[in-house]
Amino acid sequence: MRGAQNGCMTDAAPSPIHDSDKDWVKAQIDEYIATEGAKPVFRYRAPLVLITTLGRKSGEWRRTCLIGASDGSDVLVVASQGGAPKHPSWYHNLVADPRVWVQQGADSFWTTAHTATPEEKPRLWDKMVGLYPDYADYQTRTDRQIPVVVLVRDA
Repeated sequence: MRGAQNGCMTDAAPSPIHDSDKDWVKAQIDEYIATEGAKPVFRYRAPLVLITTLGRKSGEWRRTCLIGASDGSDVLVVASQGGAPKHPSWYHNLVADPRVWVQQGADSFWTTAHTATPEEKPRLWDKMVGLYPDYADYQTRTDRQIPVVVLVRDA
């Protein structure tokens, strides 16, 4: 699957991209882009990625910065929102349209997202908790099952 830009299918990044309206996330995005992912480094030295999803309500491309890990050629992210009772907006966006633009370090590419299946999740959850132990605490704060999202690189 490829990104739509001006009605055409393309391998290029979506355009225009709107960064998170949260100042601290915007600062992370700016630093990430400026250093090709070398900074910022999150607590526990967890690796970060940028994901851009199509807003399900706005129709605009929305970018945020998340803890992300490689799993083979796939990228993993967690829809924790700090254990909040609701899933983050970016998660609802990729459920509505699983086409996601990812920047991992200096590399940018299209992916197709899916929520980890019950069979996939235990291994992937353990991997992500290993990178960022607070995820385990976040799960105790909410009744919802925190999703692990698998971003499968498009061929």
